[in-house]
Amino acid sequence: MFKQLLSKLPRKSSKSDSGGELNRSSSGQIASPVQRSGASGGGSGPVRSNSGKRMSSAVFPASVVAGIEPLVPFKDVPSSEKLNLFVSKVSLCCVTFDFSDPGKNSIEKDVKRQTLLELLDFVASGSVKFTEPAILAMCRMCAVNLFRVFPPNYRSSGGGENDDDEPMFDPAWPHLQIVYDLLLKFITSPCLDAKLAKKYLDHAFIVRLLDLFDSEDPRERECLKTILHRVYGKFMVHRPFVRKSMSNIFYRFVFETEKHSGIAELLEIFGSIVSGFALPLKEEHKIFLWRVLIPLHKPKSVGNYFQQLSYCITQFIDKEPKLASVVIKGLLKFWPITNSQKEVMFLGEVEEILEAMSVMEFQKIMVPLFLRIACCVTSSHFQVSERALFLWNNDQIVNLIGHNRQAILPIMFTALEKNAQNHWNQSVLNLTLNVRKMFCEMDEALFMSCHARFKEDEAKECSAAEKRKEIWERLENAASMKPVTGKTAVLVTPRATSIAC
Repeated sequence: MFKQLLSKLPRKSSKSDSGGELNRSSSGQIASPVQRSGASGGGSGPVRSNSGKRMSSAVFPASVVAGIEPLVPFKDVPSSEKLNLFVSKVSLCCVTFDFSDPGKNSIEKDVKRQTLLELLDFVASGSVKFTEPAILAMCRMCAVNLFRVFPPNYRSSGGGENDDDEPMFDPAWPHLQIVYDLLLKFITSPCLDAKLAKKYLDHAFIVRLLDLFDSEDPRERECLKTILHRVYGKFMVHRPFVRKSMSNIFYRFVFETEKHSGIAELLEIFGSIVSGFALPLKEEHKIFLWRVLIPLHKPKSVGNYFQQLSYCITQFIDKEPKLASVVIKGLLKFWPITNSQKEVMFLGEVEEILEAMSVMEFQKIMVPLFLRIACCVTSSHFQVSERALFLWNNDQIVNLIGHNRQAILPIMFTALEKNAQNHWNQSVLNLTLNVRKMFCEMDEALFMSCHARFKEDEAKECSAAEKRKEIWERLENAASMKPVTGKTAVLVTPRATSIAC
């Protein structure tokens, strides 16, 4: 039956080599090895060509040939032969082309595109349950077309350090997109038995799929995100391995390279995974929070994935509120001292965490947290100072502060007074005065006590500064009375040291 189907096709080659070599027609064109394998083996898959050397043993080799021929449509064959035709068409699509030259093999590329679209419609129809040979052929075709190593110029700005650079787009995307859509339909098809497919959609396949997240093409990463999410949902046996493999990518990014294009998409996937965790949380999930998610705040490119990272953190805290204090301690550990934009982002995340925090957990971290917030309030960068003062616009946070004002007001009072006296930005000055007024209305007696202590400390500082100045003057006078001899060090005069810093 299979030979009868193929005999209907226009063939450019007249002979078949029993040794498995490529056939050549009188015009010099090379016939696809997948056609010969279909004719001889009834859809057993393509014969490996010499070009397969560039692929690892974990994936199937790509067959690069010049001529490929269409097969008959699905509608022209009986239902009993549709799966055989499916395998044959899938094997035909294992032929790859060079898309860097648009004019090269244009007819063959169009034939392959039409075949892929026909396969997509067939899989979407869900008319036939997929057998093991069909699953094998499908995994082989996806491996040949999708799994590739990105050239250096394709990944030049993979870490997202140069935000103004345009992303690199793969010229083969028109074909890749159809292959991705086909893989997605195949995985989500009710005709695919997960128990049967897990043998071919195995750990090696998943690892290569995860490697593709380093693509600079955002369209490809978006497709991969959807596919990996469906793989995680359908193949429960692979879930621990998927989480472990994602953790390894995060570890390599944080502690080695700080360059990866798909961290945001991977975090988005993990956010949905966290939302499905059962309670109580397993220890391995808590370890992931402490060892992976919190250190992800450290890289310079955190702004590229900060929204997804914050969502993952929030999901963990929603699952187990006691983790809020652990997260705050981690944020304080990686707090950016010299990067104002990251400070603003950190303050925003702190606000989200404090909103969901209980009074008991808040008391565990309030002293070190508000010591840091006090430093932010007095920052010369107005956005940092402004964002820190905006915390008092949140009713939940004000409520927590009000219950613990005896510990928080003494920490914050000095910063507020210095801002009120010296800060250059009018908006920050107005916010500072509002916060001072709020504290005064909370507990006027405590406020006046802190004010009196501030005045005492200020007087002590002035007195210490005067004493220090007098000591230096005495040292300078004593040094000026002694002659300079040899290599004796000379003390510079006060006039020479009066340069403003």
